[in-house]
Amino acid sequence: MKFFVDTAEIDAIAELNDLGMVDGVTTNPSLILKSGRDIIEVTREICALVTGPVSAEVVALDAETMIAEGRKLAEIADNITIKLPLTWDGLKACKILSGEGRMVNVTLCFSANQALLAAKAGATFISPFIGRLDDIHIDGMDLIHDIRTIYDNYGFETNILAASIRSVNHVHECALAGADVMTAPPEVIKKLAIHPLTDKGLEQFTKDWEKTGQKIL
Repeated sequence: MKFFVDTAEIDAIAELNDLGMVDGVTTNPSLILKSGRDIIEVTREICALVTGPVSAEVVALDAETMIAEGRKLAEIADNITIKLPLTWDGLKACKILSGEGRMVNVTLCFSANQALLAAKAGATFISPFIGRLDDIHIDGMDLIHDIRTIYDNYGFETNILAASIRSVNHVHECALAGADVMTAPPEVIKKLAIHPLTDKGLEQFTKDWEKTGQKIL
């Protein structure tokens, strides 16, 4: 499963990228606002930092303007993925932009039917939002399983990009469910390395080593 980082913070991306933990980046208007940066400027900087897809989201609501904004964003770098909402206008824009050979990430997916439409419209990625479904007491992982089954049934090449990841358990479950990609905030990705038994074992090893009175350096 590929790891995308869900942030527009350059330092956080760079730290994970240096460890080989970044296969791509996702951004959205809320993350751009949080960064306090100009969308074109910060997106160009991210694209120069990572080699994988970088999702940049349109803000228009009608298909014609979405297409124009998508083309403008695609000029930033070759690894731009145009991020579109899963609306009827978004699907229209997806069909046109994907037909032009551009990568498209269709976002805000909350049902398997929506994912099916996105695949038929030529989406490169579909972004089902797990955490937001959990918020309304629907198991978001069921959606990942359903999309995986449907895509495999019919040979759709659209990548399942699990989004709205809130916990390390979400990451684990997405991997088991067969998501192609997951995107998560940097702090969630870092928490994947943490386990209380690792900490306990390291503490014991350190105490025992101190008792030997030895040094490696």
